Amino acid sequence: MKVLSKKIENSEAFLIVEMEPAEVEKALVKSYANLVKKASVPGFRKGKAPRAVLEQHIGKENLLEDALNELLPKACADAIKEEKIEPFAQPVITISKTDPVVFKATVPLPPKVKLGNYRRIRIKPERIKSGKSEVDAVIEQIRHQQAIFEPVERQVAAKDLVGLNISSSIEGKPFINDERAQCQVTSDLGSPVPGFAEQLLGMKRDEKKEFKLKLPDDYHDSEQAGKEALFKVKIIEIKEERLPEINDDLAKGVASDIKTLGSLRKRISTDMKRRAEEKARLEYEEQVIDAVAAKSKVDFPPILVNLDIEQMINQELQNWQMAAKSREEYLERLNRTSVEELQRELRPYAHQRVIKYLVLGEVVKAEKIDVVDAEIDAEIERMTKNIVSKKEEQQKFLNSPQSREKVKQLLMSQKTIQRLVEIAKGSGKKIQTTKREVK
Repeated sequence: MKVLSKKIENSEAFLIVEMEPAEVEKALVKSYANLVKKASVPGFRKGKAPRAVLEQHIGKENLLEDALNELLPKACADAIKEEKIEPFAQPVITISKTDPVVFKATVPLPPKVKLGNYRRIRIKPERIKSGKSEVDAVIEQIRHQQAIFEPVERQVAAKDLVGLNISSSIEGKPFINDERAQCQVTSDLGSPVPGFAEQLLGMKRDEKKEFKLKLPDDYHDSEQAGKEALFKVKIIEIKEERLPEINDDLAKGVASDIKTLGSLRKRISTDMKRRAEEKARLEYEEQVIDAVAAKSKVDFPPILVNLDIEQMINQELQNWQMAAKSREEYLERLNRTSVEELQRELRPYAHQRVIKYLVLGEVVKAEKIDVVDAEIDAEIERMTKNIVSKKEEQQKFLNSPQSREKVKQLLMSQKTIQRLVEIAKGSGKKIQTTKREVK
């Protein structure tokens, strides 16, 4: 084996290695000895066919492929060691030639992070605003939730609840047919097809109507997406929305512990403030991390982005599977979206995620942030506090070495972000973990 060339670029080492014929022949002999025991060659007992006959039977290129699958990983590891390269992840091997055998190894190198002067970053948190108008908007939503619908004899108007018969077809084939359908006439209604509710406006009871609507290009059934549907409808009943008065009775219908309109307003205001504070906190933390990342110089191998994309795609597919009402709906979504399309969409986001992750890891070293066992124990106790069924089983799982390490990394990330937030707000206080603080 000899290394023909070596190049380092973008946190990757590129090696071109040529194998000695004797090394390849030795691997071929070993591969032949393994394969001949498994192959059924006409006219020969297993393990007795000569090499030339076996090559003719399975193909010389297949014997070589089997030999190189065994030979090249070790040869690549030897070349990396010989060139004194510190690999960060498994190298990618590509065969360039087979006579003589020459391969290219792409070796990911450890990321390099140079932090900027993040301790000089100052970001002023935005003030959280909430007022009477926001509470009034929630009250109005509650009124609609508690509204009743009463029959009326007039034309269909916005927000009415309409009972109707629907028959429809696409290119002569049945589409949606329902003799007891209900539809509330709102402009944002996308079911059964966008624009359907608007067609009902102005109609009267027992009136019939025909109209055509084009299905969206992203319609859940790919075979029908973008096609035109012919609808025939007949209005059976028109009901008008009757909103309840804004008083104590409205408040009592929200929760058993709320007795007055004043207490409802206070509950809404408190909940809105809590959600707004949490949203503002997360957005502020993201601003701070972005600012630290912008001041830093980060070099890393592309494989990290690829791995992050793979992780996000797996999570996305899992979310689809959980949200789908049936396996058919899940498969339909898969057929509409290719993995390549998802990879293109996620790549810029994954690139930024990797940068932030590496920068936070470097801040951990710079700030000497650590997590002790007592903190991990406390976090596991907090995580399982409200579990009723199989609590001991869950605690046992979380106390496994692998799970404890994940909890540790989570706490480490939280403490690092907390430290950066303190710096950005102008606090010179430094986090130090002691047994007294943990207690």
